Amino acid sequence: MENLRLAVIFGGQSSEYSVSLHSTASFLRAIHKDKYEMTMIGIDQGGNFYLYEGSIDDLEHDHWKNEKDCTPCAWIHGGIITVENNPRTFQFDCAFPVLHGKNGEDGCIQGLLELMNIHYVGCDVMSSSISMDKEIMHILCDEANIPCADYLCLRENDENPSFEEIQKSIPLPWIIKPCNAGSSYGVHFVENEEEFNEAVKDAFFYDGRGKILVEKVIKGFEIGCAVMGNGTIKTGSCDEIEITGGFFDFEGKYEMKNAAIYCPARIEQATFDEAQDLAKRVYKAMNCTGLARVDMFVQEDKSVVLNELNTIPGLTATSRYPSMMKAVGLEFPDLIDQLIELAMERKVGVC
Repeated sequence: MENLRLAVIFGGQSSEYSVSLHSTASFLRAIHKDKYEMTMIGIDQGGNFYLYEGSIDDLEHDHWKNEKDCTPCAWIHGGIITVENNPRTFQFDCAFPVLHGKNGEDGCIQGLLELMNIHYVGCDVMSSSISMDKEIMHILCDEANIPCADYLCLRENDENPSFEEIQKSIPLPWIIKPCNAGSSYGVHFVENEEEFNEAVKDAFFYDGRGKILVEKVIKGFEIGCAVMGNGTIKTGSCDEIEITGGFFDFEGKYEMKNAAIYCPARIEQATFDEAQDLAKRVYKAMNCTGLARVDMFVQEDKSVVLNELNTIPGLTATSRYPSMMKAVGLEFPDLIDQLIELAMERKVGVC
């Protein structure tokens, strides 16, 4: 039996470009290489696509884009073609986008792969898009009776409510965050008007689409749950984030400064079960397929509320999603296999 032809897509134009490189390097070191005929496709920060034939180390340390290892390429039906004097074509059975944020997690790359008739790992165009946009996610979760933090959405070109007006509906402190970004870029803990004004500017900068959220701070702590599946859904363990700052920021996530993660979460079994159930409900409400990490808060009364949804979570060997799956007996290389199998189950390019 021939090996499955797998395209691994990395890089991208989002603020999470570096996160993608680290995830991809870890992914490539873990994957069962004997099962796949792999092709690496890099996207630089200008949005250009390249066939990459270099080392994992150069990829991880952002030395991948060079004339020796990279060849510009373009997408064709079922694969790519290199842009050179003697062009080469590569056909794929499946693509694994190891991309985070803008153009990678928001339905854009998924739409491209649909048009090219290539199976791909993860959520489809619609569920990727609505999960990425935190305002839309809030609206749909409200309709599905999924508990979330109180919020307001501010638009860059609109006449927004003043600081005092927001206070009337949502008491301080607040979390200010972009609607369309991840890895805690542009996220701020706000306790006064001066902090609010600076946070709004930064959040709009990282959003790129002119929408940010003002959310009520939940008194409690953050947990997460890994979810995977298409029709049949299963969860991994729940993990728990312990922080000493205002929120789980970029340095906490990737350098573990002022933060620690416990898996399984140090919570009572009833709360654990409630979190797994809520994670499944969110996954279904957003019409997810493949995989997602559902982030939640445990409040002081031990009830669980949704924070947000990540349709392409971090995929290093020690990232939260693989760790939560490992806690229920699914090792990282086997997890990759199962995610690819789920991708091959779904139909693409057909009505």
